[in-house]
Amino acid sequence: MPQRSKSFNLDGAKVTSASAADGAKENRDLIDTLRRSKLFRSYEQTFSEATGLPLAVRPVDYWQLEHQGKKHENPFCALLAERPATLAACLQAHAEMIQHTGELPRTVTCPFGLTETAVPIKLGERTIGYLRIGQVLRHMPAKSDTRKVSRELERHGVKFGAEIRKAWDKNPLIPPDRYNAIVRLLTFFGEQLSALANQLILEQQNAEPPLVQKAREYIDKHKGDPLSLADVAKAAGASVFHFCKVFHRITGLTFTDYVARVRLEDARARLLNPSLRISEIAYDVGFQSLTQFNRTFKRVFGQSPTEFRTHLASGKQRGKAA
Repeated sequence: MPQRSKSFNLDGAKVTSASAADGAKENRDLIDTLRRSKLFRSYEQTFSEATGLPLAVRPVDYWQLEHQGKKHENPFCALLAERPATLAACLQAHAEMIQHTGELPRTVTCPFGLTETAVPIKLGERTIGYLRIGQVLRHMPAKSDTRKVSRELERHGVKFGAEIRKAWDKNPLIPPDRYNAIVRLLTFFGEQLSALANQLILEQQNAEPPLVQKAREYIDKHKGDPLSLADVAKAAGASVFHFCKVFHRITGLTFTDYVARVRLEDARARLLNPSLRISEIAYDVGFQSLTQFNRTFKRVFGQSPTEFRTHLASGKQRGKAA
């Protein structure tokens, strides 16, 4: 069940997250904005040309491989990603790195001997995402290193055959001193992105009319109850006509769609708890029928609640098998 998040101050401005689920969505939206920014795109191109490494910026709750499909993706890692057991091992290593990344960058070595680093991006005091680099060797592999990788692959049911060995031999090699210098440079860039994120939030706050802020707060507080347009408009201090016009212009959503999305984010967080029935979740978050909940969930997220939960369960099983 999502936890109510706390308010925090950002350069004197008070920022309030509606809920943990809403906060996660805000993080993803903000990281998407940073990824599309001219600042990041210019730096990404220059960084990759200078180092030969892929650079990714990801939200905190990103559950896929960081550099999959990128121009400079490590071919050895790409092959591991094609096999469920080794993919699970890679994802587990990524998750553990993120879990232990705090104020400073964290560098780890995965079970297959490759180094990766996460550099935090912060909004005020809160970490909202990471810059990710890696998939490199920091020393010339000895025969013992190759044997260790071979054993690790076999432990996951993968043979160290000709294709994987060829990809292993092409792993990029960056000596420790140079790699540490790259991480320091990336840390400076992470600070720039953090500053841009803070600026974007302040601009968004200044651009959002008080009636929309009041409506968001009221909807979040009463999202599990029946919500009428008239009640929300009254809470926002506006007529229904004026409220609908302004709310749609600022959020890009109708009142009905916005309420549905707030409830769906809440439901998606609750689906992580396997002891809760889907029907129970649907009614608890404010939907009046299970059919409506299933249909709306699939329209917004591209899969049914059952498919979403099954996908989560299969991912956990692969992680245990690894």
